[in-house]
Amino acid sequence: MDLSRFDLPRYLSMLPLFQEMQAPELQRLAQGSQLREFARGADIFRIGDPCDEFHVTVAGQVKLFAISPAGQEKIIELVGPGNSFAEALMFMQRPYIINAQALTDTLLLSVSRAAVMHEIQGDAQFCMRMLAGLSRRLHGLVNDVQAYSLHSGVERVIGYLMRDLPEEGGEAAASVLLPVSKASIASRLSMTPEYFSKVLRELEDQGLIEVDKREIRLLDTQRLSRYPLQ
Repeated sequence: MDLSRFDLPRYLSMLPLFQEMQAPELQRLAQGSQLREFARGADIFRIGDPCDEFHVTVAGQVKLFAISPAGQEKIIELVGPGNSFAEALMFMQRPYIINAQALTDTLLLSVSRAAVMHEIQGDAQFCMRMLAGLSRRLHGLVNDVQAYSLHSGVERVIGYLMRDLPEEGGEAAASVLLPVSKASIASRLSMTPEYFSKVLRELEDQGLIEVDKREIRLLDTQRLSRYPLQ
């Protein structure tokens, strides 16, 4: 991609965080931002690196993860296009407490703390939008902890497969394309790759899904949402 032709203010204007900002504000933010390309497997940051910016995945997939004392990797979040991360640490002015790595060839937008603070000081609504975004992230993490603690492995997999479907109504069938490998999804759901594959086979044997590599077809979303309670 020719980054010199990338319309950064226009891209910023399409993100929920910035979509109510005026052209001069977007221009200032763009001047305090940078686009960077990362090859698959490249480190974006490591634990202990200084954090003076937050990031938006423009294209590709970013893995946020930690390493246990025993050397095991735990994926905390998979960040796809249009989603941001590291806002809270940027405000706290503390080093990164997790690692970030490009799972695929990735284009990343990094917005400096100085540019964000300048806009916050002049626009209370911008501050509220940032707080709303942080609150949604915290709510999502709390839901994750509850799921890992209270839900079975089967329920976690079903919840992941149906996470983007309407809560009520919607299509009887749907298709999900896993954005990354099954091993990465398994780590995100706090289970082994073997157990994740076992759950998929169980759901397939029940006639609820069909698995074709990374594409998973949900054959009956109503039955799937009730399984295994039906």
